[in-house]
Amino acid sequence: MPTYPASDGALLHYDDPHPELGGAPVVALAGGAAAHPGYLGDLAGLGERRRLLVPHLRGVGRSPAPADVELGSYWRQAEDLDRLRVHLGLDRLTVLGHSAGTRLALAFAVRFPDRVAALVLVTPPATHLVDEPSDAEALLDRRRGEPELDAAVAAWEAGPFPADGGPVDDAAFNAWQQRVAPRGYAAWGATERAHAATMSYGFAANRAYFSVEPPADLAARLAEVTAPVLVVAGGADASVGVAPVLGLAKLFPAAEAVVVERSGHFPWVERPAEFRAAVDGFLDRLD
Repeated sequence: MPTYPASDGALLHYDDPHPELGGAPVVALAGGAAAHPGYLGDLAGLGERRRLLVPHLRGVGRSPAPADVELGSYWRQAEDLDRLRVHLGLDRLTVLGHSAGTRLALAFAVRFPDRVAALVLVTPPATHLVDEPSDAEALLDRRRGEPELDAAVAAWEAGPFPADGGPVDDAAFNAWQQRVAPRGYAAWGATERAHAATMSYGFAANRAYFSVEPPADLAARLAEVTAPVLVVAGGADASVGVAPVLGLAKLFPAAEAVVVERSGHFPWVERPAEFRAAVDGFLDRLD
């Protein structure tokens, strides 16, 4: 597995399953936060058509946790992303982020706006950046009464804390994530169950990811990101909603937004054809 050197001397890993593919690579950032990036798969076949590079973020997968916890924050990991760019010998990066991975994508974009070729933001959390009220709860209400969903909502509200009052460790955190998984999908069928089973999280890395507060003017600074941006919303995404996601697109000078109907938080899993049509169409126009 290829590595690149971080500023603190750590060797950070990334997956590069098809280095033989030509054209500019797409760097895909997993969410979670701190989920192992294997859950991205090949993004519904995108990785068979384009060279897809998938970093293992700090403390996740094969990349070690930093001695300084703040280096594991999404704000500071923007520096790692720029080091990857240098390692690849590229002037600019095309970055695709999913969910919490979009926080890192945005941090990279505002800190290094001239080093961004394009952004694809898939179901990004955006309520902290926009004024639009969230419609996530209303989307959740449409599915109330489904036994699996109701149990997932109850587990979400209870939090990841073990019943015996013990500390939250990786095992407890992952068990909780499996209990709440039905919230993330528009339906809870065999495909969604199988995908949820691939999810694996690192609790310490999850906490480190949020250890640095971004600047208060983060939303305003998105206006300085002039590269093309695609924002992808799931039309039934009860995790982050639709309205805030569409509102995020309005903060960029050159952004477009697509709603993948009948999809929750993972559109490449739930509606792969529609997801690929949106992402392929956007990236093809940049070639």
